[in-house]
Amino acid sequence: MHKSRFFSGIALLALSASGCALAAASPGRDVVVPAEPTAIDFVDPATVIGLSTRTLTEGDSPGSRYVHIDYPEFAGATALNRELRAQAERQLRDFRARNRGIEPVSPRPELNVDWQLAAASPEAVAVRLRTGEFQGESWANSTRTFWFDPRTREAAGSTGLLEGHPALVRLAALVREQLKERGNHVEHDSVTAADDEFDSMAFNRRGDLVVEFDDCQIGPCSLGRVAVAVPAEQVAPLLSRLGRQAQESAREPRTGSVDSPDFAPAHSPDAVSNRAGSVDCAKVKCVALTFDDGPGPYTGRLLDLLKEGRARATFFTVGSNATAQPALLRRMSVEGHLVGNHTWAHRDLSKQGSSKITETIAKTGDAVSAIIGQTPKLVRPPYGAVSQQVGNVAREMGLALVTWDVDAKDQDGDKAKDIADRTVREAHPGAIILMHDIHRETVDAVPDILKRLRGKGYSLVTVPELYGSAGMQAGRLYRSGNELPGKQPLT
Repeated sequence: MHKSRFFSGIALLALSASGCALAAASPGRDVVVPAEPTAIDFVDPATVIGLSTRTLTEGDSPGSRYVHIDYPEFAGATALNRELRAQAERQLRDFRARNRGIEPVSPRPELNVDWQLAAASPEAVAVRLRTGEFQGESWANSTRTFWFDPRTREAAGSTGLLEGHPALVRLAALVREQLKERGNHVEHDSVTAADDEFDSMAFNRRGDLVVEFDDCQIGPCSLGRVAVAVPAEQVAPLLSRLGRQAQESAREPRTGSVDSPDFAPAHSPDAVSNRAGSVDCAKVKCVALTFDDGPGPYTGRLLDLLKEGRARATFFTVGSNATAQPALLRRMSVEGHLVGNHTWAHRDLSKQGSSKITETIAKTGDAVSAIIGQTPKLVRPPYGAVSQQVGNVAREMGLALVTWDVDAKDQDGDKAKDIADRTVREAHPGAIILMHDIHRETVDAVPDILKRLRGKGYSLVTVPELYGSAGMQAGRLYRSGNELPGKQPLT
């Protein structure tokens, strides 16, 4: 897509405060002051033309470590796309190296990266990567923000907002001055003018420069996120041309932005396929194709193939990807597929407390409901990892848990033919088949899978159709359509 088309979409963006991050009242006309000066206003990715998502993931196979890395990709922003992909690959490589030779134990080591848009305008685009790493006891969290200049098409790290090293030295001094006021809990003297210490910076709506530090970077890990907002007038002389563009863009009046989105609670009907009931799986052989982790760059083509093959599937969508590409979710629903819940950022639920489990499931459910007008009643726990607590939360929320009994193993880098051969060989009546619509090879395999399964007499249905009139119960874990008491599988 041509650059002008991509950034014409960004030019139409109007950014506004989320209710929880910014004060509703202001001391002056048309001036909104953050209730928390270090709060950053994030842009709704659905308003950016030419944005899609990419995912690196591993961990569904027994004994593997858990990895899920999401990042955006923009039409017309080659340099930024290259930087984001290089960062994702670097984090994956480093995580593997740290865990090489270590036998995975329970709970397994986990690397999780998601993203937010800290800016998106004709003057500046910023992607804030949020990384969580679990190494057996607790999560360590960090952030890194990459910037892009739409006018020059150049990408930069956060220090690219500054006019050279002298400006970074001065900024470090200003940050230390603010941190001194926070007492002895923060190690202000440890802040130096190093690029890796200032790798996550963005502007709040007042034009102040928000500098974020990673967990444990300048104080006890218990402090969590530590950030400083350097006043706009102090930072202005230190800014590069990109920094000045970004600061001015942040100050512009906004409507329609999101802070780590909080969607209104869903009051929509339960999600169902609009073709449910057209097949009786008690009388014919049925299998359910399920696709995890999208929508992604190949989901649109997958929907084309499913439509051509007269097959329907269940899509377990990641909330952050769903909100970035809502048109694909609407198409899933309209074309007879079922949209399920795969949590907001794909973190292992079995490592989390009840409140966090509830939050990530509810947030995704509300986001999907806002897009398709139906609320998902099926949840696929990331990596298929469950616990008694996960089951309890699902029951309280009225949701059924779904894993799988056939794994296409499409994350192992196999060719489309290998994926198709494995899927068809292991398919059986009532099978719930795990696949991923984020991989090109998976989508390439689908026509062959549909043709061969049809040739064996199978109907391709959504997961609830496997259970017919018996339905699916809240809090129960479903691995196969043959698990109902007294049900005899067809042959």
